Amino acid sequence: MQALRIIQDEHQALAGIIHAVHYMLKEIGAGQMQPDFRLLRAMVHYLDAYPEQRHHPREDHYLFARLKQLTGDGAEAIARLEREHAMGDARMQALNDAVRAYEADPTGRFDDFVRAFDTFADFYRSHMMLEEREIFPLCRKHFSSEDWRVIDAAFRENRDPMTGEALPVEQEDFQRIFSRLVAAAPPPIGLGAGLADD
Repeated sequence: MQALRIIQDEHQALAGIIHAVHYMLKEIGAGQMQPDFRLLRAMVHYLDAYPEQRHHPREDHYLFARLKQLTGDGAEAIARLEREHAMGDARMQALNDAVRAYEADPTGRFDDFVRAFDTFADFYRSHMMLEEREIFPLCRKHFSSEDWRVIDAAFRENRDPMTGEALPVEQEDFQRIFSRLVAAAPPPIGLGAGLADD
């Protein structure tokens, strides 16, 4: 069941980025911090490139598809999650539009960006909770040891173990990106070192 631990770790990383943005927006709104648009853009990029392009396709391809083959349990939850995954491009476009508008008009569009980010964060909290509360128990109940072997390998290596082909996802060193974002975020959530060039 290593795949479930990997998904939970990825959920925690995503929650950490969301928390960091929330904290910065609160501080900016209180006049305690100036907006760092480069950092905000990097965080929005991470939220797109990792969960939308890498994390969700693996869930669809392995967890959800295999559950649907094995059982009708959780069909409504799976259908909802797949619909939400399919709307990822539109969700990210709205957030990207909001951060660009905020950067173009830091005073007039701050509240709009806060609302857009709150909508995004609320969606993800609900989405991750549904996966962990409803889908994970069904995986534990229905997957065989062979299912887990295939699924764990896919989540560890990001390759289709049946074909050996790389899955169609953006190939980035997400651990490095996440570490840079945390280091760049202001205390108490990060080190406040700034976002250095590669």
